[in-house]
Amino acid sequence: MINVLYCGDKNILDGLIISTLSLAKHSQEALNIFVFTMKMRGYKEIPQKSIDELQKVLRRKNPKHRIQLIDITKQFNADHPKANARNLFTPYCLLRLYADLIDGIPDKILYLDTDVVALGDPNELYKIDNSEYEIIGAVDYYGQHWIRTNLFEKTYMNSGVLLMNMPLIRESGLLSKTRRRVRHVKMMLPDQTSINIYAKRKLLVDRKFNEQKQETPETIFRHFSTTFRFWPVFHTQKIKPWNIDKLHNILKCHAFDDILDEYQKVKPSIIK
Repeated sequence: MINVLYCGDKNILDGLIISTLSLAKHSQEALNIFVFTMKMRGYKEIPQKSIDELQKVLRRKNPKHRIQLIDITKQFNADHPKANARNLFTPYCLLRLYADLIDGIPDKILYLDTDVVALGDPNELYKIDNSEYEIIGAVDYYGQHWIRTNLFEKTYMNSGVLLMNMPLIRESGLLSKTRRRVRHVKMMLPDQTSINIYAKRKLLVDRKFNEQKQETPETIFRHFSTTFRFWPVFHTQKIKPWNIDKLHNILKCHAFDDILDEYQKVKPSIIK
């Protein structure tokens, strides 16, 4: 069994469908998926009905697949990230920082952003022995060049794909320290930067486990994070897996068209 964590509001449903379908395609193991959401003014939490419908889709592939929705409004409000409540991303991106407070979260769990698509067997990452590490992940493609937590090495980890050891995280206080910093210190990438500051026992793995630039035949996870373009003028580029026309026409990416076809068929029953 592979334990997986996602976080977000109703707007992440497109990504959640595509990402979970890709996991189901490439995994021989049953998926045990947790989704954190919360109630917040100005946003819509993920509806339970949508999760129920997605579970039906997944269980047609493997009856052992399961997905459950967890409302962590109480935990978020009790430890509110005041300094970073408004930043480049929605507050829902911070929900993963509360995983150590939630009963029933497995000791070993793989966190994924909802713009991450599996192109290979996720168990190749999940089976890595993480008994000595709080987190396992890949270097941030862009951040490694301009954010250094280690002066002599490129160790700045991207937080979109993280294999987490919950007992060690609770023991070290990694997430509690991160929440405290996010609460008091304004940052551009609050959760990712704070995790990098406080994680003392982390393992960096090959970029094929979190490919943020261009997929290759070896890629296991393709992460469609914000990229930078320098021609004809410098600008950022945001193309997500559900932006199908841009994905095909600009990125020339057809690596998971079968997943996108299925996504478009099941989407109406999940997103209403």
